[in-house]
Amino acid sequence: MDSVSDLAFFVELVKRGSLAALAREWGVTPPAITARLAALEKRLGVRLLNRTTRRISVTHEGEVYLATGARLLSELQELEQSVSSSRAVPKGLLRVNATFGFGRRHIAPAIIAFARRYPQVDVQLDLTDRPAKLADQAFDLGIWFGTVPDSRMVARRILANRRVLCASPDYLREHGIPGKPRDLQHHHCIVLRETAAAFGTWHFVRGNKEETVKVRGVLSTNDGETGVLWALAGFGILMRSEWDIHSHLAEGKLVPLLEDWELPSADVFAVYPERANLSAKVTAFIDFLVEWFKQDAG
Repeated sequence: MDSVSDLAFFVELVKRGSLAALAREWGVTPPAITARLAALEKRLGVRLLNRTTRRISVTHEGEVYLATGARLLSELQELEQSVSSSRAVPKGLLRVNATFGFGRRHIAPAIIAFARRYPQVDVQLDLTDRPAKLADQAFDLGIWFGTVPDSRMVARRILANRRVLCASPDYLREHGIPGKPRDLQHHHCIVLRETAAAFGTWHFVRGNKEETVKVRGVLSTNDGETGVLWALAGFGILMRSEWDIHSHLAEGKLVPLLEDWELPSADVFAVYPERANLSAKVTAFIDFLVEWFKQDAG
């Protein structure tokens, strides 16, 4: 076995998540996968994985080997594609991460159409309550909201989106309509705990003026759909992405508030590790999502 095939073996093993899963995919026995991994670790002189019968975790040395190896394999693939006379066909396993609400409503339906267009791509969609660490869990790409703080990631916007402050007509009749951000301190606010950022702190911008308000309420949740349900029931003021509540706004079930103030961006991005996943399947999927959401908006 050569170094390139060892790299490809290890990258695929981490993507599959277990020795048994890779064995099933390759049509070999688990002991054969175990033996190859042991031979690779012996050749390198380091332990790459901690493993049990059901799961594996990557060691520090394994993370270095994985990150650099994936990049080298990607560059090799790019080189081969550049000298090939025919365009590469998207194929292989594509691992995608998205958050529960947006993933269920938008990414899962998009994958149906993508799978029909690209039958040689096997798509694995993992939904989580917050964006996953892509490299640590060997995802090819993730769907993220707002800014992308990690400079090691490449981000392409797939959907323009904004956050909206809203409440039900019943709530506003009983408690009044806030005229400025500071008024929110005297209102019941539904607080979402969807990210690691400090929750209950809302930021507003109007021209050169910025305001930060610490809001409170009797109800909080880490699930956006639950927050929308409570807002519809009149339990308070909610900050939510427009994609999630546009139908309720159009029907008058929720009323937009403080519209002359801007809220933090909620644009949706397809994100992947820098130069690590420039494969035909990743490029095709991102291009497809851009097209998908453009049609949906139209």
